[in-house]
Amino acid sequence: MFKSDRTFRVWRYGIGHSQLLLRAVPDSENPACLDLRFEGVSAMQLVQQYKTIELWFTSGAEAEEILGFSGISPSGRELHLPVVLRSRSGSGFVLCRSVTAERGGEDPVGSDPRSEDPSVIWSGRPRS
Repeated sequence: MFKSDRTFRVWRYGIGHSQLLLRAVPDSENPACLDLRFEGVSAMQLVQQYKTIELWFTSGAEAEEILGFSGISPSGRELHLPVVLRSRSGSGFVLCRSVTAERGGEDPVGSDPRSEDPSVIWSGRPRS
């Protein structure tokens, strides 16, 4: 599980590489960006922004519902991680192969050279 009091927005989705980026931009209390980077995205259902976000790895009926929504064959399901996103402003899910929280630079658009060298503060992958 990962939790942050910051507000994240959908920042970028690259369909070719199946990458999703949610970003919390710098503010008066936090001088650096905080990114949630999802790799190998197979399905997602998102709201526009997440205030005070929590990420949960789900199992059981909730995981089966997400996996069913994705259309992934039963043989490929063990490679994916069903992640539920909850916040004060809405909820959603991402089915991916990994998720990482990274602290980056001070420039929200990424032109700060330090944003190219983020520090990983949390990550999750499916158990295999």
